[in-house]
Amino acid sequence: MIHLKTILPTLHSPQLLRKRTLAALAVLAAVLCGFPAAHAQREQAEPEASSGHTGKALGTARQFMISTANTHASEAGQKVLRAGGSATDAAIAAQLVLGLVEPQSSGLGGGAFILHWDEGKKKLTGLDGRETAPSAATPHHFIRNGKLVPFSDAVHSGLSIGTPGLVRLMEEAHKRHGKLPWATLFEPAITLATDGFAVSRRLNFLLRWNGAESFDATAKAHFFDEAGSARPVGFVLKNAAYASTLKAIAAGGAQAFYTGAIAESIVAAAKNAPRYASDLSLKDLSAYSVKERAPLCVPYRTTKVCGLGAPSSGGVAIAQILGLLTPLDLGQGPAAAGSASALHLIAEAQRLAYADRDRYLADPDFIAVPDGLTDPTYLGKRRALIDPNTAMPRPSAGEPPGLVKKAFGDDATIERTGTSHISIIDAAGNALAMTTTIEGAFGSGVMAGGFLLNNELTDFSFKPEDKDGRPIANRVEAGKRPRSSMAPTIVFGEDGRVFATLGSPGGSRIILYVTKTLVGLIDWKLDAQAAASLPNFGSMGGPIELEYDWNAVFQALKLKSYGHSISLDLMNSGINVVVQRTDGLEGGTDPRREGAALGD
Repeated sequence: MIHLKTILPTLHSPQLLRKRTLAALAVLAAVLCGFPAAHAQREQAEPEASSGHTGKALGTARQFMISTANTHASEAGQKVLRAGGSATDAAIAAQLVLGLVEPQSSGLGGGAFILHWDEGKKKLTGLDGRETAPSAATPHHFIRNGKLVPFSDAVHSGLSIGTPGLVRLMEEAHKRHGKLPWATLFEPAITLATDGFAVSRRLNFLLRWNGAESFDATAKAHFFDEAGSARPVGFVLKNAAYASTLKAIAAGGAQAFYTGAIAESIVAAAKNAPRYASDLSLKDLSAYSVKERAPLCVPYRTTKVCGLGAPSSGGVAIAQILGLLTPLDLGQGPAAAGSASALHLIAEAQRLAYADRDRYLADPDFIAVPDGLTDPTYLGKRRALIDPNTAMPRPSAGEPPGLVKKAFGDDATIERTGTSHISIIDAAGNALAMTTTIEGAFGSGVMAGGFLLNNELTDFSFKPEDKDGRPIANRVEAGKRPRSSMAPTIVFGEDGRVFATLGSPGGSRIILYVTKTLVGLIDWKLDAQAAASLPNFGSMGGPIELEYDWNAVFQALKLKSYGHSISLDLMNSGINVVVQRTDGLEGGTDPRREGAALGD
């Protein structure tokens, strides 16, 4: 049998790739006693498709380290760190470059979460730059003529566009933790946008995969030629409009983005979006504000693992998973990595966490999130549902302490996977984990000012209530932030020093990918690159999902004996991790993307 990872980069037609990918998975599923292929099993799409694996070497450094999903971005961050910049400075410079060279994943038209450790003040801070629904939005935002708008129609339309939060977030982070002048951080991206960069294999592949019809006229003219063919690999792609936007923000700060000409171009593009016009207004942009969110920290083995709470579900779900796993034996050392018994236990803990996540987590400014989701006594009761030898039926949500009332309905949210992650430890010991997104690959496909606008509102439940008439926690409401699975994470060792900073893209699977990496680092004692490279696995409530390769074939056969249903899929993570050892720093970057871990 031909290995899918071998043929993926060589297939010319994305349509042919889709057919062959699904066909190969279906054949393998049939061979493996009817195991379902994940694409055939659930509606959730993975638009930022797999473009194959590239071997990555462990990065090492003594002073500082940055790991991002693109070499250009890592180089920009490294340059800033060499100039004495802080982790925050480097993250801003890297993000501005990512928005240019990795436009499918993040950019000025999207949002992000930042978790930051200030080594001097010994303080951990969380900042929420998530996009918001327009002030005109209602719970029936995705209902037209009494019917739900099809997800595929909403994705590339004005209905999906939320108020971008990234620029305001970067400015707020810089005010708190920046060292170098604001305008200096824009120089690498301005130069690259002006001079151009070579279109990478992954960018070309994803443009072909999505097709010219997924973009508005402005974006189509930028990414495709007159015949509708994607810019080829190696094509020097320039973006004068993006350079102009960056120069304006560099000179005028975030205000230059949220008011004036740039804001007007955003609103105009959103209102003229394909299929459905957006309700986004100039008032929505000018009123956007960043929120500080309290970090959520839990003990795990000899470490303390910290993430963010709602509206991100990632930190809460991971905290629950680790709390459930703490008394359980996943094996120790590299030889134990990926054992069937460990995968079974991890998947069972994840299924319990996802059940609570889907029911209870949404924007805490709009719903009362139970405060006892990580309560040890509650987790002990949930842990009793885990049988070390047998898979449980799909679990229901529990009843955690602090639950105001059992009023939330069954969730109906579909999450997409167009996201990126930045991990940094600077020379002063400050650490940053930043997960950044425009939602689905290339966001809404609508371009303004040289950048793409998000389609983040599709992270809300399209249905305002469930079949029993109960309101869904993650329904659309004016000014509300859609639930996210983004999970920027910082881990502290026994000595209180930062041990690791990490995160990943991947839609609702982000929780699986970050959990895998944490267990790899902490339980299985892997280095940063080995942990990022581990085969992906996990459960979001249903079957165990396994990343398609021959390892998955053998794992599936073992896990079948526990009673698990198995789904095989091309699980496209994007882990970026920096680990601090006693003798220096390690950096790892996901072989499924085109990143680099660089440091001095």
